[in-house]
Amino acid sequence: MRAGPSQDEIRRQNLGALLRYVHVHGATTRAELTTRLGLNRSTIGALTADLAGAGLVTEGTPKETGRAGRPSLVVRPESERVHAYAYSIEVDRLRAARIGLGGAVLDRRELARPRGLTAAEAAPLLAGAVKEMQQTVPADAVCVGAGVAVCGMVRRDDGLVRLGPTTGWVDEPIGSALRAELGCEVPVTVGNVADVAAFAEHARGAAAGCDNVIYLYGDVGVGAGIIAGGRRLTGHGGYGGEVGHMVVVRDGAPCECGSRGCWETQIGEYALLRAAGRTDARGRDALLAVFDAADRGDARAQSAVRQAGDWLGFGVANLVNIFNPEMILFGGTMRDLYLAAAAQVRSRLNSIALPACLEHVRLRTPKLGDDATLIGAAELAFERLLADPLDAG
Repeated sequence: MRAGPSQDEIRRQNLGALLRYVHVHGATTRAELTTRLGLNRSTIGALTADLAGAGLVTEGTPKETGRAGRPSLVVRPESERVHAYAYSIEVDRLRAARIGLGGAVLDRRELARPRGLTAAEAAPLLAGAVKEMQQTVPADAVCVGAGVAVCGMVRRDDGLVRLGPTTGWVDEPIGSALRAELGCEVPVTVGNVADVAAFAEHARGAAAGCDNVIYLYGDVGVGAGIIAGGRRLTGHGGYGGEVGHMVVVRDGAPCECGSRGCWETQIGEYALLRAAGRTDARGRDALLAVFDAADRGDARAQSAVRQAGDWLGFGVANLVNIFNPEMILFGGTMRDLYLAAAAQVRSRLNSIALPACLEHVRLRTPKLGDDATLIGAAELAFERLLADPLDAG
């Protein structure tokens, strides 16, 4: 027979559960922790004392209680002291942020990214942004790691970017390149942009409380982060969610991935700009200009938006039938397209999705906005700490 967990294992699990709760929910009273975690008051007191001793949380009295009697102490994450660095490598920009325990964005930098920039060229730019931020970091601050969100297929085991069709990356070791540039021993974890954004929105954004979510993300290409049964669905090697490469038109237009007729050839940046007659333009600003022109009555822009919206609804309907989600979130350029063509999306969705799958699904935009990718990347870095708060060094 397998022996049950030891007292030390139970203690570590409880420490992780308490720190995770405070990390996600913010300042929380001991009384609420007792109720939410199902532990007695003395155990909660001992656990918070351990975490406070490790410099991960602080305890104090609430500012106002409105109730008679001794108030319950409030446990707060040490956001300014304990932090992670987050990077988002997108088609047209590079972003870096310092994010505190609890999800607070403490500092950030953004750089333009010329298309065609390699991982070896991107790493020193991102490291330079972090070194700028480090100049204002408190002397006693602790960095628990770094997380990277990148457009492309990321191998789960080591963070190698196997393929990034829209960035031109093939087998790029961005994690090790960043680690070398930073010159430090903190772990660097790499994830797909859509996957980490879904992670963030599920933890503390629009999808909090939903166990089945699809976060549809657009840049030049299209991908999805999928939460199924409350857990990230990334596939065997970590390559799950490449919904933009569902073939929807047999022998259709060539795709950057090497196939033809992929979904993103109908709803991606190039497709929409081509349909609008703006093949000399590119980037999110160019897409926004198309949506603005359509709103002002430009017939060709309106046709392009309607067409893309119809194809967006077509693909979403298929995802609804396959995964039966509670919520679909539209992020990146998919947010812009959805807002511009919501009528077409809903019409196509209603016409072909199975009624049983459709009846409870909600279509939403991200609560965290563009910060979802940075906060999600930081969550990758915090996972090690949250799993074992007293032995994450």
